Order: sequence, then structure tokens, then C-alpha cells
Amino acid sequence: MKLQALSQSVASALATLKLHPRRVAAGLAVLLLGTGVTAFGVAPLAPDAAQLPVTEVVEQVQALPLAPQADTLLTHRFNLYRTEQTRSTDTADSLLSRLNINDPAAAAFLRKDAAARSHIFGRGTQTISAEANDDQQLVKLSLRWPTEDLNFFKRLVVERQGRDFVSRVETERYNRSSRLVSGPINKTLRSSFDSAKLDRALSEQMVGIFSGGLDASRSARQGDRYSVYYEVLEADGEPLRTGRILAAEVVLAGQTHHAIWYVNEAATKGENRGGAYFNLDGKSLAKGYLTPLESGVLTSGFSMRMNPVLSRMTAHKGIDYAAPTGTPVRAVADGTVEFAGRQNGYGNVIFLNHGKGHTTVYAHLNSMAVSQGQAVIQGQYLGGVGSTGWATGPHLHFEFRVDGVHQDPELMARVGTSSGLSAAAMPAFRQSAGQMRQQLRADATVQQALIQ
Repeated sequence: MKLQALSQSVASALATLKLHPRRVAAGLAVLLLGTGVTAFGVAPLAPDAAQLPVTEVVEQVQALPLAPQADTLLTHRFNLYRTEQTRSTDTADSLLSRLNINDPAAAAFLRKDAAARSHIFGRGTQTISAEANDDQQLVKLSLRWPTEDLNFFKRLVVERQGRDFVSRVETERYNRSSRLVSGPINKTLRSSFDSAKLDRALSEQMVGIFSGGLDASRSARQGDRYSVYYEVLEADGEPLRTGRILAAEVVLAGQTHHAIWYVNEAATKGENRGGAYFNLDGKSLAKGYLTPLESGVLTSGFSMRMNPVLSRMTAHKGIDYAAPTGTPVRAVADGTVEFAGRQNGYGNVIFLNHGKGHTTVYAHLNSMAVSQGQAVIQGQYLGGVGSTGWATGPHLHFEFRVDGVHQDPELMARVGTSSGLSAAAMPAFRQSAGQMRQQLRADATVQQALIQ
């Protein structure tokens, strides 16, 4: 009976498979899948740790001997590096102490070595670098400073050789990089430079470049700004001084002024290379001669006058500008320092030779920033107004001589006219000027975005 029932069930299943093959196959798939998922969900992923056999392993570890390790530490040597700023009051001992160096032999060498005494001590602030061993003994000392040549810098090196030290002065070429700086003009161009703490050489260049057509003391309007693209002269990877301004844009009192440094077709070798500053129309920005003070009151002209010191009428062979002590005095034109020192009546005085027999004199200075033989550019800072020599108060005595004969400085200031580039030079100039303006605009755009 059971066998007959089983046969009927099988026959029924086969009939269903023939009539509905897809339904049967789908049902079978669902059954198998469900079973598989259930099995996967229930089956353990790993054996129970409690059921695993435990084996204990015991090994002896031999410690390394301490003596060789201690000897290695004792023989290991390392050097330390430190950078400091020198002071005008430094001695060999005080300088080495700030550099964390305890080396009497090095101090003795610095005291007696002529190069070290000349370039380290009794000067203004300079950056000095030292290398010392782990016994705080000096290995190497180096100090860099700029020269009057915009191509080279000097480096003093003091170095240990055995138990002794040697010193040498090296001449190296600068690496040049370019920087952009811009900002709003809030009150005047000069005060904005001061507020931004721009390098003094940079601000003096700007004032000198635009002196013929821009008043740096003029009050600004809303939206006035400046952008400057300039060189930085680097020594051993560190900025040492500001180089030449390559391009500048100043918007002051609603007027836009441009200056582009360009080497014209008559270029010659050398740092100046025949270059000059031009506006976007290719017109030179150079003025024959500047006034020696950006601002000052003319108190005595080129004429006979009652001498305030001698109390009698004498010929006044220059002109006097009254100004507060320390007011910047600038070179009226490119030239070479013929003399910088003290003379009886003049006090602290500077003579600049401008070529073609032209010499200018700047007297009664409180301070001097240039030295004899130095090349200077128009507008460069020379020193500060003072009252040294035969002076009754702070003022600048300024003279202009042609072949040794005194001339009226006010008349000589008009000597020289601006010139422009030739038609043949204009295509190359426009291309160069376009590249410079792109640099200026990029910086101005960033600054404007920061303000907004």
C-alpha cells in the first residue's frame, strides 16, 4: 500500500514538472538559497578558543652585554647648530656664550684674529651661525654681509683645524628670487609703507622711482593701493638684502602710476646694463636731479647772507633745508661716494660724484649710511639730517658743483630731461611690460579678495 502511494506521489511530481517547469525550478532555487543563507548565518566563523589545545613554550633569552653598548654611546659624536644676532657691544666671550659655546681657545682666536675683529665686533646687528660639537667646542663659525655690488656678498668663515683655528673671507654670488607685495594706501604712500613694515631700501626705491610725478606725502582716497614686484638677493639660501624693484603700480588719489624696469636695446654688461624705469607708454621716469629731501623747508638760498655763526655777510654757496634730526637725506642722482666723513665746518658730510664734472655735497648730517667708493642710485638713503659742524640747529646744507665751481642747486635740479624708448624697442618693451603687469595684477586680485 505504501509503495503504491509513493509511486503516485512521484508520478504527480513528474506531471507537475512537465506542466510547470519554471515554477518548479524557481521554487527549488528559493528552497536551496534559503537553506544556504540559514546555514551561513548559523555556522560559526572560527572554532571556539576554549576548545583549542594549549601548549606552553619556555625559552631562555640571553641579554646583550652592557659594556659594548655603553662604549658605543661614549664614542658616538654629534654636532649642534645655532644662529644668533650679533650686537655692537659683543665681545668674543659674550657672543660665544649666547651661541652656547664654551671654548676658551676659540674665544682667544676671535679676540686676536684681524678678520674676526673687523667683521664681527663693533658693528650693527648681523646674523651669525655656529657649529659646535657635543663638548660645546667651536667647529665652525660663519657670518655673511652684503657688499656695494648687487651681484656678490661676502662670507667670513672661522673653522677649527686640529687644535688651531683659521679664518677666511669668501666672495660668493647671490641667488636671486622675486617677491610680490601689495596693500592699501590708508593715509599716504610713505605712511602705508611704514605701517606694512616694508624694507627701508624698498620704500626708498619706490619714492625715488616715482619722485618725478608722484607725491608720496599726498593724502590717499578710498581704494588707493600699491603693488610692488621686486628682487630678493639670497646668500646661502637666506634673504640678505632687497634687490631692484622690477615693476610697481601705485593708485593714489584716483590716479594710476606704473614703473617698469627695462633694459633697452643699447644694453651693456654690468649690473645696470643700460636699464631704466619707464611708464607703460615707454617714457622714462628718470628726472635729471631730485631734491635731497622729500620734504623740508628751504630756509637759505644761494646768495649773499648774514652768516649765523660768523655774524657777517658771506656768500652762501649752497642752500639750506630745515628738517627734524634724522630726516632721511637721499641721493639726487646716481653716483659714487667721493668722500664720507667729518670736515670742520661741514661736520658729517658726503660728497657724491655724478660724472660730467657734477658733484653734490650733503653737510651737517647726524648719521651716514654710505662709505667712500660706494656706488649709489638716485633716491638712495644717504643718512639723516643733523646739526654737526658749524650749525645752529638741525638742517641740511646742500651744494651743487660743476668742475669744482659752485652752482645754484635750485637751477641745477632742472638739468636733464626724460627720454623715451625708440620705436624699434617698443615691441619688446610691451611684451616685457605685459608680463610684469600680470604679476602685479595677480597679487592685487588676491589682496582684493582678502579684503572682501
